[in-house]
Amino acid sequence: VSEIASSWIRNIRDYVREGQKVVLKVLRVDPEKGHIDLSLRRVTKREKIEKMLSWKRERKAEGLLRSVAERAGLSVEELYEKAGAIIDERYGLYEGFEKAAVEGVEVLTKIGVPEDLAEFFVEVAREKIRLPSVKVRGIVELRCLRPDGVKVIKEAFLNAKKSEKVRDADVKLYVVAAPRYCIEVSSDNYKRAESVLQKIAEAVISNVVKAGGHGTFRREK
Repeated sequence: VSEIASSWIRNIRDYVREGQKVVLKVLRVDPEKGHIDLSLRRVTKREKIEKMLSWKRERKAEGLLRSVAERAGLSVEELYEKAGAIIDERYGLYEGFEKAAVEGVEVLTKIGVPEDLAEFFVEVAREKIRLPSVKVRGIVELRCLRPDGVKVIKEAFLNAKKSEKVRDADVKLYVVAAPRYCIEVSSDNYKRAESVLQKIAEAVISNVVKAGGHGTFRREK
């Protein structure tokens, strides 16, 4: 390592220690001498963070691949040749596992991964990857002038929340200030969260309209 810091170095252990993992930039390579000239100083803080995150994801992907190989009865090398390389080239290996966890078998089979192996990838991904949750919300304005109007609106929300269309999402409904009500949807998939939000709003408004009322929906940013 030819460049450690921009200032005078009294003790190299103030910057790097034995066994420590550091991000370095390659300056020159001399194949004849077997030398690689590296720089610590020229690596920005952002580059360090991005590279360490990438390295951690690669390590996780290797562990996930080993789990899939065990379940499939293959060596890691065989599995990588049959499926891992395809996923790695198209999505990146860890990103492929994330997609498998969210979108299921089809996201792998459509790029050429054998279905039996794709099922193992999805199984392992959903067991071992914790996906970040996304949250979307919108406001419905509902009015029903019937004597039991409040009951109509309450039942419209309950029926919409029980629908099969809202599976795989966490839904919260609460009053902002009548006649305004908030629908809040959390999911590990943004498109699914948006879809559930839209379907609940449509179902609620439809039920209120059927009872003689009316309603509008506005997606909150």
